[in-house]
Amino acid sequence: MRTALVLGATGGVGGAVTRAMLARGWRVCALVRDPARAASAWGNSVTPDWQAGDAMNRADVVRAAAGTSVIVHAVNPPGYRDWDRLVLPMLDNTLAAARDAGTRIVLPGTLYNYDPALASLIDEATPQIPRGRKGAIRVEMEKRLAGAAPEVRSLIVRAGDFFGPGAGQSWFAQALAKPPLTRILNPGTPGVGHAWAYLPDLAETILRLLELPPDRLMPCERLQFPGHYDADGGGMVAAIRRASGHPNLPERRFPWALMRVLAPFGGFPREVMEVRPFWAHAMRLDAGRLIDLLGDVPCTPLDAAVITALKT
Repeated sequence: MRTALVLGATGGVGGAVTRAMLARGWRVCALVRDPARAASAWGNSVTPDWQAGDAMNRADVVRAAAGTSVIVHAVNPPGYRDWDRLVLPMLDNTLAAARDAGTRIVLPGTLYNYDPALASLIDEATPQIPRGRKGAIRVEMEKRLAGAAPEVRSLIVRAGDFFGPGAGQSWFAQALAKPPLTRILNPGTPGVGHAWAYLPDLAETILRLLELPPDRLMPCERLQFPGHYDADGGGMVAAIRRASGHPNLPERRFPWALMRVLAPFGGFPREVMEVRPFWAHAMRLDAGRLIDLLGDVPCTPLDAAVITALKT
């Protein structure tokens, strides 16, 4: 039986990959700090094997990874705080567990590795020149995975902003379509494109890659998931209006100017201003290598994806 350890199964990508694996007959161990709470929030569907542990505790990760063929490293610090102290140690623990178990690591990749003012099209060879603190850490994560190959094999699948079931902390759920849906708060810049990733499609893509013959993937494979590209920044707004049944749903601009004024005081305004360039410059993901591997890349029609996202 195909087996996996998922770190971050209660989050967006980790949860989507876990559900896709279970639907395909994988045995999934999910390492969480509070198994009872995680199980109660999961619902009545097929569940993973919830195990108590902490991604910051190497012994916990090594123990949970024993006997698995894949470790999905989709974990982030609680509340996305203390990135500089926690993110790299958590990855180092996953690397240690992968070496011990002889397993492959899957890392959901981000666009934060790049300067959007310099890189409008991202492929495997695009230089990673991060613009912010989180981006620099993400670059270091990928360097460590590359440095561990071929002893530890890894798969990085990069995607745009998430939406869909389980993406509660996303821009989609917290701004554009925040319930109760009485308005659309759009962080985008008029006329500027934006890349979106529907979580079930991303999870299905990762599963199809893992089910390929192992020699089809490079020791440290980096792929771009194209998702839905909103060419002018208005496509997602229009889709939300159609899906909600309210064609005249008002649209408001995100208060970037206020965030800029408050950013020196720290907190949310400082964090959000770090990603402001990704809404001011268009970035597309080149899926050439991914298409070579899979042929057709999963892509739910945008309206159907948005309808599902609004229900969850």
